[in-house]
Amino acid sequence: MKTSNLIGALCGLGFLLSAGLVFVFRLIGRPEAGRWLGWFEIFLSIPLVYLLSKAAPEGRGPLYIVQIVVILIWLLLELLLDYVFQWDFRQVRWMVIIYVTLFFAAAGGCVGIAANAGRGWSIVSVILFLGVAALAFIQRKVTGL
Repeated sequence: MKTSNLIGALCGLGFLLSAGLVFVFRLIGRPEAGRWLGWFEIFLSIPLVYLLSKAAPEGRGPLYIVQIVVILIWLLLELLLDYVFQWDFRQVRWMVIIYVTLFFAAAGGCVGIAANAGRGWSIVSVILFLGVAALAFIQRKVTGL
């Protein structure tokens, strides 16, 4: 379980850091860099599926499973909308609301998964979550993306 906790913490922090960097790159006028970070996030699905497969044998509770599933759903949505179909959905209010709500649920799941690795991981993930939240709203206001 210790290995799974570390993998979960690294995935959670990796997701939060990359999401924050996507917003920073948009703010500095380099949205194309965010596209590569998006691929990094999508590839986080691999260790997350592993963690999901280990959840029952390790006796994880339902919340842990829900957190991972929500992150995976958001990553699948991201893959489909931005990379496969390349839909310009960010100008449609109701779609943005659903997308952002699911993003924050996934980011919160990252905090929960990272917290399993210990107090230090938990503190860092909460700080990153708050920073990502601030950056998300700031960059939306500034760039409209």
